[in-house]
Amino acid sequence: MSPLQQRIIAASLAGAVGMAGVLVTKFEGRSLVAYLDPVGIPTICEGVTRGVRLGQSKTPAQCDALLQAELSIAMTGVDRNVTVPLPETRRAALASFVYNVGEPQFKASTLLRKLNAGDARGACTELSRWVYAKGKKLAGLVNRRAAERELCEVGL
Repeated sequence: MSPLQQRIIAASLAGAVGMAGVLVTKFEGRSLVAYLDPVGIPTICEGVTRGVRLGQSKTPAQCDALLQAELSIAMTGVDRNVTVPLPETRRAALASFVYNVGEPQFKASTLLRKLNAGDARGACTELSRWVYAKGKKLAGLVNRRAAERELCEVGL
């Protein structure tokens, strides 16, 4: 069992938000100072972009609060758009995905259409397509989507 799998299992005690948090923190990392992400978007803490300006800085406690707020927004986006029952593992994988790409992209995705049509396996497979940023394939996104897909497929 990989260290990531071990952390996810431990976080499962905290439910979908805990599992999603493990994925997000693993793949986003943490920066207390705002920076430009690979496609030029000002970013801080664990990949937070909403309202961020270069030159900003945050404390670890502020980053913790931002992470929880953004995870809550992502989880709400999953719950608002998915019309079929989800195991907590799939819900967590989708929350990590929505945290990264945003609810509007999720709402318009083939992934969501397949999921709501009852094709969970096909929906999870769709995660592997979301590895590009501004037309460029990013290794970090390939790795993140593979982990999200693995969690999404638990129980299939």
